[in-house]
Order: sequence, then C-alpha cells, then structure tokens
Amino acid sequence: MPELPDITVYIEALEKRVLGQPLEGLRLANPFLLRSVDPPIRSAEGKRVETLRRLGKRIAIGLEGELWLVLHLMIAGRLHWQKPGAKLPGRRGLAAFDFPEGSLVLTEAGSKRRASLHLVRGEAALAAHDPGGLEASEAGPEAFREALLRENHTLKRALTDPRAFAGIGNAYSDEILHRARLSPVAMTRKLADEEIERLYRATREALTQWIERLRAETGEGFPEKVTAFREGMAVHGRYGKACPDCGTAVQRIRYAANETNYCPRCQTEGKLLADRALSRLLKKDWPRTIEDLERLGGAAGE
Repeated sequence: MPELPDITVYIEALEKRVLGQPLEGLRLANPFLLRSVDPPIRSAEGKRVETLRRLGKRIAIGLEGELWLVLHLMIAGRLHWQKPGAKLPGRRGLAAFDFPEGSLVLTEAGSKRRASLHLVRGEAALAAHDPGGLEASEAGPEAFREALLRENHTLKRALTDPRAFAGIGNAYSDEILHRARLSPVAMTRKLADEEIERLYRATREALTQWIERLRAETGEGFPEKVTAFREGMAVHGRYGKACPDCGTAVQRIRYAANETNYCPRCQTEGKLLADRALSRLLKKDWPRTIEDLERLGGAAGE
C-alpha cells in the first residue's frame, strides 16, 4: 500500500501537472470504484483544480465549488500520468481523469477491487474521510508521546493505526522500528522515556529521508515505481537477508496477508518472535534465540 512518502511524492507530481487545470472528463471503467452518489460524479467535470491534499494515505483533489475527489489506493492501486485521452489498460484500468495536458490513470493489480473514489462537497464532508492520525513527521515530542500512549498496543499496531499516526503502514513501520532499535511487539505503555524519544526521532528521520529519496528518484517525472519493497530498506521485505547494521538474518512474523520484518539482534535482544502458524506447528522445535536459529542453519521457518 502506498504510504506517507509515496503519497507525498504523488501529490507533488500532480501539483506540477493539474493545479489550476480543469478536469475535462472522468472515465470510470469499474463502477465499484465510486463509493458516493451525492454530489453526482459528473458534477466534477469542467471544474478547475484548486488544491491537493493528503489525508493519511488518501489523496484529496480540491475542485472549484468546494468539491473534493477523495482517492484511496489501498494495497494495489497505482497512479500513472499518460498522454491526453490515454486508453485504460485492460482489466487493471479503473478510471482516468482527463486534463488538458494529460490523463491521470488509476490501475489496480490483482482480482480484488479495494481502491475507492468519493466525491464530496465542503470541508466537513472531507473531514469525514480523515482518520485523524497525528502527522508524526511534523509533530512535536509531546504530541507524539500523547498519540503513542493513548492506547496500550504493540508498537507495530500503534504506528500503523491511522487514528494514531497518519500515513504510516506496514513497510515504513518496519523501517522506523529497526531504526529505533525497538521490538515490534513491545507494548506502548511499557516503554521508557528514552525509548519513546528514540522512537520519535526514528519516525521523523525515516519518513523525512524516504520522502527526500523518492523525490530524488522521481525528479521531474511521475512516480511510476511505487512499491512497498524498495532497495535500501533495512528490514522490510528482506526476510532471511542480512541486517545492514549487524549482519544477522532478518526475521518475520506473518499474519493474514501482512508480515512484520525485524532484526532479532538489533531489536529484540537476540530473541526470535513467534510466528503464529509456524511456532504452533513446530512447538518445542521452534528456535527461540539467534543461537538456536544459527544451529538450524538459516532463517526461522526455512
């Protein structure tokens, strides 16, 4: 799923292309994309783009007449800037937003259609689509602490809760926790003051550095290589590979369609976190430390 750094770069690229331009047409290839009926979607056509805004992981396009197109890409949705009137690509193509100098094409990989589009009118209606999480890259330490400790959850869950922190998902939470040298399953209200301060700095640094890196990669072009697995990430998507800081094999916890990646030496004092499925299967044979794992000769579960 595109997260805060990706959405930020998307919006910056769109500002260069559509700000001040009229939305000449809107083509919907999949009717399930549109999740609102009032105002009618055709009322957006002909309206000039006045502003763009990020709401967590959502992109909000502000049009004349207080209209807002709110786009949530979910896991597999991606945006592409193509020539005016570009044809929608096969089954992946969901919609095209036509502007004088190009078309913004929305695609979604896979068979499940989770991306969504709403058209709303006014700031109050727009606010209903904002989960309300703190902008951690802009907030001060006290606001960060308050958001973190509002509920007692694991750090992984706290960082990825859109009501607590805006725009942070599975990928960048892994990177933040590795940078902070904290376990993904540590409980928020058991953290020492020094650990909270470390997490605060790591969050700001990771998000800022990845925004700058993606900006540099995109340049004057449009971000076409939006992915959760990027070269240069320390642990996310690097299961079984060497931690760049200590060389220990990166481990993971799998659950549903997601997984958490971490370094057991840097983050969990050498302990392996139980993967629910595999640890239940292996029972007493599940390796509990780096040393146990090394005796087995590889990453847990291999």
